[in-house]
Amino acid sequence: MEFNQTTTGCHDGISRRNFLKKAFHTAGAAACSPMILPRRTMAQKRPLRIGYLPITDATPLLVAYSLGYFTHEGLNVEPPVMVRSWNILSESFLTGKFDLVHMLFPIPVWMRFKQNIPVKVLAWDHTNGSAVTVRADSGINRFADLAGKQVAVPSWYSMHNLVMQLGLQVQGLEPVIRPPASRLAPHEVNLFTLPPPDMPQALLGRKIDAFIVADPFNALAQEKFSAKIMRYSGDIWKNHPCCVIVVYEHLIQQYPDMVQKAVNAIVKAQAWCLQNPQETAHLLSKEGKGFLPVNQSVLDRVFGAIPEKELVHPQWHVERIGFQPFPFPSATRFILEQMKKTRFEGNTDFLSALDTNTAAAQIVDDSFVRKALDDMGGMKGFCHCDMNDTFTREELVEIN
Repeated sequence: MEFNQTTTGCHDGISRRNFLKKAFHTAGAAACSPMILPRRTMAQKRPLRIGYLPITDATPLLVAYSLGYFTHEGLNVEPPVMVRSWNILSESFLTGKFDLVHMLFPIPVWMRFKQNIPVKVLAWDHTNGSAVTVRADSGINRFADLAGKQVAVPSWYSMHNLVMQLGLQVQGLEPVIRPPASRLAPHEVNLFTLPPPDMPQALLGRKIDAFIVADPFNALAQEKFSAKIMRYSGDIWKNHPCCVIVVYEHLIQQYPDMVQKAVNAIVKAQAWCLQNPQETAHLLSKEGKGFLPVNQSVLDRVFGAIPEKELVHPQWHVERIGFQPFPFPSATRFILEQMKKTRFEGNTDFLSALDTNTAAAQIVDDSFVRKALDDMGGMKGFCHCDMNDTFTREELVEIN
């Protein structure tokens, strides 16, 4: 099944890394990201605090901190603090424990339109970066094979839940939300949440049949348990967003210069990651700064090329994880429309009431990332866009 939305857009190319080397050395330094600053004095009197999950989604924040981009912008930032689940990270952000976090795109949608919390998405943190993982002996090779199975997702309001349910629905399967190990009809697939670090062991212990999550936990399951990637997320939805940079609206109003520095830092960090995939893997690993609880050999899988034999769409030339900061409106609209068709735990009446175009405009402020990209030389360094049409693209989604 294929979905095509909007007009022309990004195309794959071969010279991005060379371009980024030039852009990287001519761009300004960097700063911070999502922040809660309820009082004007807060940013002036104490360091900013970073919270993150131990997944590669957090890469730009961790790289920006490690390479001193925040310091280059004149900001004082405490060492990043790791938490285990999206619930903890979201609650910590809402209560002000953390100022800088990465969030799954559906989470700020839930915050703004269900909880009436005035947040904005400023940029994409990364693209792709996730996969559906199964045991090698499971006989599961496609979405249709998940009939009657137990599948874990990291959060209800996650891209993973959206992508999983899209795949199931296209195959005529019904996602249900029941306790683990519940008896299922042949056409049902049981979904429940697990913290990402718990997923590989649950798969090995046969408590679940599959999981969809961000790396490095797919790569860890491959290396440690000989698990199999059923499908890479970027091979389902080409270069899709996952985590985004989020900020409270009052920060934009009170500290626009600080917000601009925040986005500058993220864009510069993404550029560095694209130039230096092996160095990025080392920096994040146990052998490097130790931000992620895995060895470099695991992260080398994540930041390396996907073997062509493991792809359904090798002609897409997608990366296992990519970095591109611009929040394409077509993708935001697709996410909002797909959320209306996705099953979540709890009341979701707020989704049906949303006008897609209005909500997309309300949740995203791309003015800061546009300026950051201008300073980096434009979009061509990140996605080889048609330079006459840099901020639109076609959303390509295929379920096989």
